[in-house]
Amino acid sequence: MHQKNLKDVDAIIRQIQLSGRAKVLDIDFYQRADVVAIARELIGKVLVTNFDGERTAGIITETEAYAGITDRASHAWNNRRTPRTEIMYGAAGHAYVYLCYGIHSLFNVVTNTIGIPHAVLIRAIHPIEGVEVMLRRAKRTLPDKTFGKGPGKVSKILGIHYSNSGLPLTERSGKILIEDRQVTFPADAIKATPRIGIQYAGADVALPYRFVIE
Repeated sequence: MHQKNLKDVDAIIRQIQLSGRAKVLDIDFYQRADVVAIARELIGKVLVTNFDGERTAGIITETEAYAGITDRASHAWNNRRTPRTEIMYGAAGHAYVYLCYGIHSLFNVVTNTIGIPHAVLIRAIHPIEGVEVMLRRAKRTLPDKTFGKGPGKVSKILGIHYSNSGLPLTERSGKILIEDRQVTFPADAIKATPRIGIQYAGADVALPYRFVIE
């Protein structure tokens, strides 16, 4: 990305941060059939948490789409159902949070309709609210360029735990929600790439289901 676009992205991040217009994404946003489009449109939205009276928030800057039973990278591939993944088969607009390697809680958004287990993994955020709280959760004193990058880090600094799986995302007073602050990135600022860390997924490794702001 050339320097002009880098400056444009920085300006848009500031606009999102300062915007006074914040609408919580409603069920209609999540119920759509195209999980790849939803993953792309989540870029620039603001992921907010409210735990123990502490509000933290970050602009979503990286996502990955997972297309359910036809997607070898999905936990629901080939109609696989377990107590952990059952939330994916439920109503859209809920959190699917799972434990990875017994250490990291990874936050996903359930999409589509009941019975179709689509989900979007949030892989990175740009912190904008409650940064001191985030630093405390990460046991750090200062942020760096990796702060908020990586799905495990996203959950850690936002206070999201795998026990939060199933929480609704569409309530203004909810513990986890996603806001649309009416500011968007231009199409050429969002890059589509293959997903990361899914070598087990055969040909589906190459699908351009990851979206990122560089």
